[in-house]
Amino acid sequence: MPRRTILIVEDERSLAEVLAYNLESEGHEVHVARDGRDGLSKARALLPDLIVLDLMLPVMDGLAVCRELRSDARTKGVRVLMLTAKGEEVDELVGFHMGADDYVTKPFKMKPLVARVRSLLRRPDAEEAEADKVSGAGLEVDRERHTATAGGEDLNLTPTEFRLLWTLMRQPGRPFSRHELMDASRGGDANALERTIDVHVRSLRQKLGDRAETVETVRGVGYRFNENAVAAD
Repeated sequence: MPRRTILIVEDERSLAEVLAYNLESEGHEVHVARDGRDGLSKARALLPDLIVLDLMLPVMDGLAVCRELRSDARTKGVRVLMLTAKGEEVDELVGFHMGADDYVTKPFKMKPLVARVRSLLRRPDAEEAEADKVSGAGLEVDRERHTATAGGEDLNLTPTEFRLLWTLMRQPGRPFSRHELMDASRGGDANALERTIDVHVRSLRQKLGDRAETVETVRGVGYRFNENAVAAD
């Protein structure tokens, strides 16, 4: 199975850490949010392949998060596995009605949960093959093969630069804040600082050469990808 991006939205730190460890052991890139609003923000920035979503969350509960995900064209196709202590049948029905793809009650065994995640990630998706590759302005990024090229020439990007370029190109024209880009690019590095995004962007621009202007600075916000900034080859 190709490497996938998974977002865990869980306020119980110890559980989130155990989930992250087991899913990273499966070869996935895992991000964690500890309240519903932060989870929704990360989901919109990362566009993960799957979200493990607790229902009883501070700030914004899991049902509200799922409702927002399904009402947004960018995130409506993201797979959602709800994780909650509510185990009554009516709770499950409400969860599925809100758009959950699967529903697991606490307490649970880790191996079966990981198997359900694996099954969800294997579920056919008509847009999946296309979603693993983005292109524009002569640039092409293939997430499954982890390759990035400019005019057919390989770009020797670091993992952080690769994730930055993927995130920006996935939604061309959309301004991303430095905080959103930090969430999208840091992977498992919980100590990343927001200001380091500027350093990574400068390095990325150098490697893009005459396509550096495609990564535009949005004053007071952050950065965006403008495929019209330069002519493609």
